[in-house]
Amino acid sequence: MFDGQFRSQAEVQLRPVGKSLRRAGITADHLTILGVVMAAATSLAVANGALRLGLLLLVLCAVPDVLDGAVAKASGTASPRGAFFDSVSDRVSDAFLLGGMAWYLSTTNPGRIAVLPLAVLAASLIISYERAKAEALGYDARGGLMERAERLIAIGLALLFQPAMIVILWVMLVLSVLTVITRFAKVWRQASTTVAPARPRARLRARRSSRTSQTAARRTQGRTTAMKRFANRDRSFPSRRSGA
Repeated sequence: MFDGQFRSQAEVQLRPVGKSLRRAGITADHLTILGVVMAAATSLAVANGALRLGLLLLVLCAVPDVLDGAVAKASGTASPRGAFFDSVSDRVSDAFLLGGMAWYLSTTNPGRIAVLPLAVLAASLIISYERAKAEALGYDARGGLMERAERLIAIGLALLFQPAMIVILWVMLVLSVLTVITRFAKVWRQASTTVAPARPRARLRARRSSRTSQTAARRTQGRTTAMKRFANRDRSFPSRRSGA
């Protein structure tokens, strides 16, 4: 929900900050790596029961995640490689955060409740996969009630209000499953229409390069054939002159 409605506006407002960071020599990749490191530190703090410290580190983890896109756009370095790196890093960070919560619950609550954060993680990975696969096929799968920004906010609330942690995790799981269903239905409707989806840029580039290669090959073949014909004509001229 945040990614679809407010993320682009936030990146526009943060563009001056991104320019300042870029002038200081900080790149988007640096911020992405810093976010993963802060997520790992948050996981360790939460797993050891330091929830207030974990909350502080979580805030510090979210800051680079917001700024990396602004820095990339401000410096003109936004690229598919950077987008891929950022997406993979987000999944690793989610695994760290929810894994730390699972570790904490396994030491403080008896039973199988520690599996709950892992269930939330599994649903979040499905949400991410749906968007990635849909975009690869040329469809739009953005939106939902529990995207990454909402997950970070919910995790922060769970760390701030520890007695309500399990309830918040259940709410996260329900909203994540609803997001999975919503995205699946959205892509299903798009794929069921008679209008063909917009082809991904990669496929268009591949087809264009293939057509260019075929055209170049035909031209080369045509030139070779023409040269052979001229050579045959040159050979036939002496025989005609001798016959005359």
